[in-house]
Amino acid sequence: MGLGDPPADYGSIAAVGLFVALICVCIVVGHLLEESRWMNESITALIIGLGTGGVILMVSSWKHSRILVFSEDLFFIYLLPPIIFNAGFQVKKKQFFRNFMTITLFGAIGTLISFSVISLGSLGLISRLNIGSLDLGDYLALGAIFSATDSVCTLQVLNQDETPFLYSLVFGEGVVNDATSVVLFNAMQNFDLANFSSVKFLQFIGNFLYLFATSTFLGVAAGLLSAYIIKKLYFGRHSTDREVSIMMLMAYLSYMLAELLDLSGILTVFFCGIVMSHYTWHNVTESSRVTTKHAFATLSFIAETFLFLYVGMDALDMEKWKIVSETYSPMKSIALSATILFLVLVARAAFVFPLSFLANLTKKTEEGKISIKQQVTYMMWVIQVIIWWAGLMRGAVSIALAYNKFTRSGHTQLPSNAIMITSTITVVLFSTMVFGLLTKPLIRLLVPARYLNRESSALSDPPSPKSFLDPPILNGSEVDPEIGVGIRRPTSLRLLLASPTRSVHHYWRKFDNAFMRPMFGGRGFVPFVPGSPTERSVPLLQGNEN
Repeated sequence: MGLGDPPADYGSIAAVGLFVALICVCIVVGHLLEESRWMNESITALIIGLGTGGVILMVSSWKHSRILVFSEDLFFIYLLPPIIFNAGFQVKKKQFFRNFMTITLFGAIGTLISFSVISLGSLGLISRLNIGSLDLGDYLALGAIFSATDSVCTLQVLNQDETPFLYSLVFGEGVVNDATSVVLFNAMQNFDLANFSSVKFLQFIGNFLYLFATSTFLGVAAGLLSAYIIKKLYFGRHSTDREVSIMMLMAYLSYMLAELLDLSGILTVFFCGIVMSHYTWHNVTESSRVTTKHAFATLSFIAETFLFLYVGMDALDMEKWKIVSETYSPMKSIALSATILFLVLVARAAFVFPLSFLANLTKKTEEGKISIKQQVTYMMWVIQVIIWWAGLMRGAVSIALAYNKFTRSGHTQLPSNAIMITSTITVVLFSTMVFGLLTKPLIRLLVPARYLNRESSALSDPPSPKSFLDPPILNGSEVDPEIGVGIRRPTSLRLLLASPTRSVHHYWRKFDNAFMRPMFGGRGFVPFVPGSPTERSVPLLQGNEN
């Protein structure tokens, strides 16, 4: 260490250096396994994290396997925001909003059903295992913890280009589901169960709807504000760095404001990403468009990889496993994990299939149904099974909530709390490894190859964060009345809640073109001034959004 240098915390340096090296290894291994029908980058990172944790465990004489203590603050404040924002920024907006009501139905109502099934099942089954003193609040917390799906892993196992509807529905539901689960968890933490009444229940429902609406509004407002500022001030005249910085910082600011106001930062930053991709992204210079698109994707990728490495290394921490092994028999630990996994399977089925049937009742045409009624149609059954299966994975949100409930600063000495943490880790590892590994093969097994789009996306930079051409996934075609161009549409996937052509989306586009874009910018409405951002000379389909 040279003269004048500050003293270094070599433990922190070693920890950061190790994670950087492991992320590099994950990138190389992920590239080599790119064509694998089984593996994906999240599972690769999880396995490497487990392996590294095992090595550290042996080197430390079986004392510890991690160099960082799992922190829900690290997860919710630093790792989750770039992942969720990039998902909103890159999502195919037309697919997402055409299925928005179904996504909300599955993500909000479905999560409430899952929460109820898991909570009641835990109260009836786990209470019989005699694992310790758990009160009603603990069982309700378990319902919220294991209702949270792993939307991060969904990004890896589903392909947005091959199965755009499945991706938009399962991932969109996952975002709403995670937000709902966190809200339910926090509500259960602060709910006075001793003085429960119907009035308080209605108040809880009202608070939930208020939180959902205000979180969405805050995200939309932050996105519109960034678009308006960049459109009016046009930072690109002097420095493209400033417009890129303002996009990144305002996106993160929206998340932090939501957390400060006790709203859902997940919903806020997700909708902020959608609005920024629709307006703000078109107001910056060409070089900034390329920069932001790849910068957001890179930050998200690094956060995802770090997250799974983090979970894998923490899973082998000996403190909690030692407490559990000294207090409970191995069979009791296995029985608890198996019971939780069984409740997750049942809870997922309890809302996917009934809500699919309920969604059919709101459709006026046969093509807009998810139908269970027509079970003779093979694809109708297959899609519902895939939707059920893809939502079975549990991930870092469940672990973070479990640590929040059953530990203090990542540590616990209570056997009942320790076994809850180890069971949560077991369920997360099993569901991610088994369900995650089998999802891609399951889709290829159940869905005929002719229904999957294998066309490569355009190599040139598109006029929006994703390709402006919505690739066909099934045979069949229809004419989009808004653009007057024949677009191939799914025949048997029309059952997947495709909205009627003249739907809310149609009227929104008219309002957007008449009022929103002239004020906030967007493709085709940014006035030309010397040095202003211009559209590249490629044939665009006016009004055809992702």
